[in-house]
Amino acid sequence: MSMLSDRQKEELHKSILDYLHSQNFTDAYNALKTDSSTDYTPDPKAKYAGLLEKKWTSVIRLQKKIMELENRNAQLQEELSAAPARRTGSQADWLPRAPARHVLTGHRSPVTRVTFHPVFSVVVSASDDASIKVWDWETGELERTLKGHTKAVKDVDFDSKGTILVSCSSDLTIRLWDTNNNYVHTKTLYGHDHVVSSVKFLPGDALVVSASRDKTIKVWDVANAHCVKVFNGHDDWVRFVQPSDDGRLLASCSNDHTARIWDAQSGDTKLELRGHDNAVEVVAFAPVAAYQNIRELAGLATTDKSKVPGAFLATGARDKMVRIWDTSTGQVLRTLAGHDNWVRALTFHPSGKFLLSGCDDKTIRVWELSSGRCVKTVEAHGHFVGTIAWGRAALSGGAEGDEPKRINVLATGSEDQSVKIWAP
Repeated sequence: MSMLSDRQKEELHKSILDYLHSQNFTDAYNALKTDSSTDYTPDPKAKYAGLLEKKWTSVIRLQKKIMELENRNAQLQEELSAAPARRTGSQADWLPRAPARHVLTGHRSPVTRVTFHPVFSVVVSASDDASIKVWDWETGELERTLKGHTKAVKDVDFDSKGTILVSCSSDLTIRLWDTNNNYVHTKTLYGHDHVVSSVKFLPGDALVVSASRDKTIKVWDVANAHCVKVFNGHDDWVRFVQPSDDGRLLASCSNDHTARIWDAQSGDTKLELRGHDNAVEVVAFAPVAAYQNIRELAGLATTDKSKVPGAFLATGARDKMVRIWDTSTGQVLRTLAGHDNWVRALTFHPSGKFLLSGCDDKTIRVWELSSGRCVKTVEAHGHFVGTIAWGRAALSGGAEGDEPKRINVLATGSEDQSVKIWAP
């Protein structure tokens, strides 16, 4: 069975026919023309003229380039393996420090969300200016701007392979973008009755979940763009939604001062988390790597080796507090106080040792999970810090069977209309 599309087959046949004609291989030319049923008239100005020779020489050049790159890669791997182990050890606990590596400017309104591509050195930002921008975070260059939403874009998220980007907006819609095809807009999902404030892919990439000011959470089928579930329970604007790593649970938070844990399959509320004194802006499930430190913080049995995703949740709210919860009991394990304004962004350090929070006091705070202490405060932006994300791409070279280590890079977005990239 051919791996080529009909159009590719036609191009190949015409290129070969052109080559056979130019070399006066008349019998072969006529035989191929007949067997392939290709309608072709030789024309020195046609795009097929000389195309086969060009492709052939390109392949040889590419093969040579690949061999050079493989040799260079082997040299670099040798240098890396000879480098002191201490450096890699210290890098595992890397934390952001001023100044940022890049300040990405171009948005004309506050930046509402940043998210990293899971494979490439790409970060995407959403803004109240109704645009989405795609940046190369290593170089700091803008790659493209996506336009389509007619009002503020509130959230963006990649699927696990980075082939689809999903966005949501105050224009009541959710949009899907094909990253392999120049980020062309492929589908629009309609169904919310008010601002769509949060959207995330569920594990498996077949579904996305959204949260809205219409007080609902909806689950959508990516393939047919239909809404397949509606979760009701919050009494006010649902600000943020996050699935657990296995997709069994959803966490959401709202202006009604609560966070909720939902059964993603049935849509039932498993827990209502009450404790904040104001609107809850953000939730984040703790990674399994953080469990031991959280148990130590809360005085729980550290002999418990359970690694079920979604066991602990962090919340950030307008009461200036960060809270860590046990999702099996609904109990607050620790309240982290220190910020001077609304806490609007949370991300766990990949090592599981720290929780990072972004706040309207313009700072990022780093909390040590085993003690609950704030161990670092970074003056991050000139205005509110509204979003924070850790790089998703995995580093190669880990021991077999180990959890892949994630790249050390952090992005923040602010009311000051900029995105900042923090990296070693």
